[in-house]
Amino acid sequence: MMALIISIGAAAVVYAVSILYAAIGEIFSQRAGIMNLGIEGIMLMGAVSGFLTVYHTNSLALAMLAVICTGAILGLVFAFLTVTLQSDQTVCGMAFLIFGSGLSGFIGKKVTGIATAVKFHDISIPLLHKIPVIGKIFFQQDLLVYCMYIIIPLSIFYIYKTRPGLILRALGENPAALDTAGIHVFALRYAYVIFGCAMIAISGACITLSYTNFWNEGMTGGKGWIAFSLVAFSRWNPGFAALGALLFGGISILGINLQIYLPGIPTQFYSMLPYAATVVALIITTGSFRKQHTAEPAALCQKYDREGR
Repeated sequence: MMALIISIGAAAVVYAVSILYAAIGEIFSQRAGIMNLGIEGIMLMGAVSGFLTVYHTNSLALAMLAVICTGAILGLVFAFLTVTLQSDQTVCGMAFLIFGSGLSGFIGKKVTGIATAVKFHDISIPLLHKIPVIGKIFFQQDLLVYCMYIIIPLSIFYIYKTRPGLILRALGENPAALDTAGIHVFALRYAYVIFGCAMIAISGACITLSYTNFWNEGMTGGKGWIAFSLVAFSRWNPGFAALGALLFGGISILGINLQIYLPGIPTQFYSMLPYAATVVALIITTGSFRKQHTAEPAALCQKYDREGR
């Protein structure tokens, strides 16, 4: 029984990290006032670019570089459309979703279903991995998981304890005030959108370079939407996003394991569990019946025109 708990816990951590990179990237983007609905498409582009690079070069370092560059380029285009051209953010996000899903399937067609021996393997942290239960769940993971252990506290510290973090929060609340103070609103929004898209692409790479070692079209399976919902669920706080990711990861992995013990229930029901949990969590945390002040940035999705301030 304990071995099963450890196995589910360790798998839940990996699942959580595969959506947490995207969630934190989107938190920074929305904190800057830009909402990106194209997370799923960007994740797929990150997944396929990372796998193609590692397939042809056998280098994880080059693969991650390709993933980050792919995300950054997509972020640059998205920022140009939404910040410079002031296009509708919802429409642009859906366009990126469709574009990324289609293009990733096209460029990855020749390597679909092909496995590679090169992937991120688990590394045991000395001493820590010997802690009962917790050690095997949290400290026998791969490098992408360990990086997230650093990113989460750094993100919290940056947003809430630094001057750039204060500017970021103001950017999503009142960009006109920042502009009046001489801070370049457009440049900052470009930077955070590009950073957010790079993080989203890394989420996709987690699936093909860590969670599995192959590529299949549409293999993110809706994880981008879970990552997007985590942003509101977490109240735009990376720490709460981490807890939410673990919750959804645990439910997803538990559903997979329940198929063994309760085979009479259709597999579609178990596949539905994390998405149903997402809907329930959003209703509980953001529903109007709570009569609480929303943490949503006031200027989110609002076009900013310097001449109109």
